[in-house]
Amino acid sequence: MATDNSKPVYPDFAAFYKEVVQPLKEANHALVRLDGKLKGNTRSFAGYFLYEGKKWKVAADTHISKLDLAFGEISKGNDPFVVKPTRDHAGETLSIKGQPVRDTRFYVYNA
Repeated sequence: MATDNSKPVYPDFAAFYKEVVQPLKEANHALVRLDGKLKGNTRSFAGYFLYEGKKWKVAADTHISKLDLAFGEISKGNDPFVVKPTRDHAGETLSIKGQPVRDTRFYVYNA
């Protein structure tokens, strides 16, 4: 019998943050990234959420401080995201408004 290892799709970013990010932060305050590593790329994803009618996947190498920043803006009633095309224009990525284009440490892609 096969097991279902798929991650749930949260209705919005705030739900994803509360269900995935906050428990990680509470368990280990020293975490820098969702995957617990300090550097290197990963092909794994921490979870999914819906935004503007689309499903978005959060890469496990995303920095928690950037997720905190986005959640803080949502908590104030602001929309922190802007949708941009990926470098190869084959997909879309979410960026945090006002953040640098390079080295964002926020890796969220259209699923």
